[in-house]
Amino acid sequence: MIHKKIFIPLILFISFTQIFGQIVVKKSDKNSSIQEAINSAAPGDTLFVEQGVYYEFDISITKPLTLIGLNYPVIDGEEKGNIIQVASDSVTISGFKLINVGASYTKEYSAIHTFNVSNFTIENNIFENPYYAIHIEKSKRGIIRKNIIHGNAKVESSSGNGIHLWHSARVEIIDNKIEQMRDGIYLEFVKHSTVKGNESRKNIRYGLHFMFSNNNTYDNNVFENNGAGVAVMFSKNIFMRNNTFKLNWGTASYGLLLKEIYDANIIDNIFEKNTIGISAEGSNRVTYEGNNFISNGWAIRFLGACYGNKLHQNNFLNNAFDISYSGRLNGNLFDKNYWSEYTGYDLNHDGIGDIPYRPIKLFSYIVNRTPESIILLRSLFIDIINFSEKVSPVFTPDNLKDFHPLMKPVK
Repeated sequence: MIHKKIFIPLILFISFTQIFGQIVVKKSDKNSSIQEAINSAAPGDTLFVEQGVYYEFDISITKPLTLIGLNYPVIDGEEKGNIIQVASDSVTISGFKLINVGASYTKEYSAIHTFNVSNFTIENNIFENPYYAIHIEKSKRGIIRKNIIHGNAKVESSSGNGIHLWHSARVEIIDNKIEQMRDGIYLEFVKHSTVKGNESRKNIRYGLHFMFSNNNTYDNNVFENNGAGVAVMFSKNIFMRNNTFKLNWGTASYGLLLKEIYDANIIDNIFEKNTIGISAEGSNRVTYEGNNFISNGWAIRFLGACYGNKLHQNNFLNNAFDISYSGRLNGNLFDKNYWSEYTGYDLNHDGIGDIPYRPIKLFSYIVNRTPESIILLRSLFIDIINFSEKVSPVFTPDNLKDFHPLMKPVK
């Protein structure tokens, strides 16, 4: 039996058919329109869009719908503005290739933009040449999953972010791949959300950047070869685990920047070949445990006002400087870490060095104040002054020691 609302395509200019709550959008001729199909759909319908190129922008979704692309149909915004704007709860967008978002210095044009919605899903899409790819505002209970974002950002002032969340909650950002945007992932005033399994590379500013965002989890992500790594600011109750921060090089670059952070857990991460593994300022009650700091310029650089932090069972392997510290007072605990430069002994063979280890070198103190002195790093003179400070500390905190240094790396 055929439903009375079914449209049967008998002539070429009819561009979509509707059967039992499903609409198939056909790229049969130049009159094909995704917006017209959306307008004709009932709430809860599913729209299947066939392969082809659709030249549309400012597509508006104001009712619960599912949009599914078949074999990645292309929606070309022709750089005129937003491509899809979602203003309804319970919308799913999957399987599209969205290209050529409009650029603006005053508006945040996006391939997909949601505003004040809930229960949305954006997955398995490809974005090319977006200004912003996915822009979520005042929305909650959403999933952003398995999208691929390729930008062409050159300078910060004329580029946007890959996945951008503002004033949102309970959003899952999972298994996305993002390259060549301003920030790969940006969160501001976001809470109770998860960022997991993403790869954020070659972005001109940060791989991940979040501010004023509390009670969030960041797990199993890769942040590699970004302009300045990852920046975390003015946030609390953060859980970062099993992430890789790698190859973030530059005069002002780091794997992870912590500024005004409270009550965080940074556990089982890899910081490899960054100018600075972690740069911390005004960050308190942070637990660093099970992390690997490998071949960084500085493993951890404490710039000041950092108290109540615990560094436990981390591996510091072949860094130019393991710890850099501003000030002569230490309010942090270093315990049972492995230091590749430790030369002590273990007479009772319990796996713990019998002599405490002082991870701060006098030369790191000098470099903090006179950066040009870094050219002396491998000189004999520097070895002598580092040894003298180790024997009789004058410029570095006397109580900053690992009293139980490990003889073997933590597995």
